[in-house]
Amino acid sequence: MTSHQQHIKFIWDIADLLRGPYRPPQYERVMLPMTVLRRFDSVLESTKDKVLKEYENLKQKYHNDVSPSLLSSKLEKITGQKFYNTSPFTFEKLKGAPDSIAQDLVSYINGFSPNVRQIFEFFDFEKEIFAMNDANILYLIISEFTKVNLHPNVVKNRDMGLIFENLIRRFNELANETAGDHFTPREIIKLMVNLLFIDDDNFLQGKSVIREILDPTCGTGGMLSEAKNHVKELNHEAILVAYGQDYNKRAFATAAADLLIKNESSSKFEDTIKYGDTLIDDQFSENKFDYLIANPPFGVDWKKQKSQIDRDKTGRFIAGLPRVNDGALLFLQHMISKFEPYEPTNKKFGSRLAVVFSGSPMFSGGAGSGESDIRKWIIENDWLEGIIALPEQMFYNTGITTYIWVLTNRKATKQKGKIQLFDAREFYIPMRKSQGSKRRKIGEGNIDDGIVNVIEPDQIKMITKEYGRYQNTTNTKNFDNKDFGFTRVTVERPLRLKYQMSLEGKSAFLDACPHLLDDIQAIDIKLGREPLMNWTKVLKEIKKINQKKWSAKELNLFRSVFTIKDAEAEKVQKGKDEFEADPDLRDFENIPLKINIREYFKNEVLPFVPDAWMDRSKDKVGYEINFNRYFFKTDNNRSLDIINKELNIVENEILELLNN
Repeated sequence: MTSHQQHIKFIWDIADLLRGPYRPPQYERVMLPMTVLRRFDSVLESTKDKVLKEYENLKQKYHNDVSPSLLSSKLEKITGQKFYNTSPFTFEKLKGAPDSIAQDLVSYINGFSPNVRQIFEFFDFEKEIFAMNDANILYLIISEFTKVNLHPNVVKNRDMGLIFENLIRRFNELANETAGDHFTPREIIKLMVNLLFIDDDNFLQGKSVIREILDPTCGTGGMLSEAKNHVKELNHEAILVAYGQDYNKRAFATAAADLLIKNESSSKFEDTIKYGDTLIDDQFSENKFDYLIANPPFGVDWKKQKSQIDRDKTGRFIAGLPRVNDGALLFLQHMISKFEPYEPTNKKFGSRLAVVFSGSPMFSGGAGSGESDIRKWIIENDWLEGIIALPEQMFYNTGITTYIWVLTNRKATKQKGKIQLFDAREFYIPMRKSQGSKRRKIGEGNIDDGIVNVIEPDQIKMITKEYGRYQNTTNTKNFDNKDFGFTRVTVERPLRLKYQMSLEGKSAFLDACPHLLDDIQAIDIKLGREPLMNWTKVLKEIKKINQKKWSAKELNLFRSVFTIKDAEAEKVQKGKDEFEADPDLRDFENIPLKINIREYFKNEVLPFVPDAWMDRSKDKVGYEINFNRYFFKTDNNRSLDIINKELNIVENEILELLNN
């Protein structure tokens, strides 16, 4: 067992001490901040005395009025880190006073530099400290963590990252009832990262290569960590600066702590990991990124943010707004707004994006709706590279099929004007133990599970390799952008009205227009009370008979009282060569962009409704991606002979039961 595996097992065993006061899904409230705290404690151990001495010197020199910037400069120079602690306590010293351990631990945390204090404020850890103290387990937890040596000489930054990522994954898996809000299964993250960097080996080569990546719904930072690891494997000299934003306080604290613990970035985490609602509080409004990756919450309602989002319709959300019960395409527009332009002459090389969605963003909303307009904007700008359908039962809180979208403004030449659909729904292995709704996973090959090494089929590699060929296969199909577009044409049919005067109708009409009594009597005498099948002619006669000039409102009332629709009646004329349309017979045809609309209408509509016509002034162009249509597999139908034999067997069984 490797060193980091041993540490994971030891920390995991400590978590069992919480059982009772805490339920397993609540373990992360304690274990994540405690692991972070112990790492900070171990990192600062060797410089503790020097820091305290310098701190006292500075307080004396500046009469207890040391500026934060000076304090940070002096003490971080000693620690060699981007943080420090001025409290005399350490984990070892905290054990010396069991009766005051809760107050001492709070004092110890308050002794950290502001960036670390902020992390523990977002963890809301002080509440847990006193909860553990009241349950008489705080001293035990501190004592056990003191036995875990997380000093960088023992646990390198990369191994610490593996420990941290493993704990985050495990605790989030325990909390599967809410995990979908901020946690994506490891193998999906790996697949997304592979697809994100699939053709970028050259782009990431060379010394001192610096690229930037954003996750606008970063949660605990798992996607950013995996992306950084992947780039290091491609080029150990490359630097991928990770940026993230999240509105969940504990998730934000975890991501910030992870970045600070690894100490890999030249930037402070305050500059790269931000707290706030991405949709209404863009913390990176001036930034562009080489890569973007995200798993926005499925079906998130944005009704509360609507008024603020409406004001951004000319900015990030210029393509349109989806329905308020699903903000997925808002997140996608936000990410696209962060694309770096593709201008090689100006050393700008565009961006790539990977995001995981439910099926809804592919087809919800008809032509002219916000969703369709957003898809139209994306596809007509040739940004959509591909969509990969994942197996069902992959997430912890939903069993639905999910999809990875890959977008870029620097498509490979052979993919320009093309969109690739990849059906990966059969690329899975059953899990040994279900976790919430998650019963399947995509095989990862040889993986380090923290406790034991696991060997699985490397389905991530299989999918990535097949996707990267951009060729039609059993699982992959390439389409022209226009294949997903259609024109929504309004098909009208004529209104046909039958006229007939009646006593009941006269009474109803005259109740509303008593001043037209003479005209009504004259019409009754002239036209009689037999049904007339041509309203256009009837109307002309009425206008001749009328002694008073009727208003349009009065004519409309007359028509509504004395006419009914009748398929045998003549068409109602609107002009010389125009007919009035019947709203109840109005229909719509979604005609693919590649098909001639007039030919389609002639061949597919007129043979069935010869009196129809198209109102082209109402044309709307829409886009949708009906994934199942392109990968539909029909089952082989059984022959009639087999069905009859089965029916005979069932009939015989029923007769036997009746006879008994």
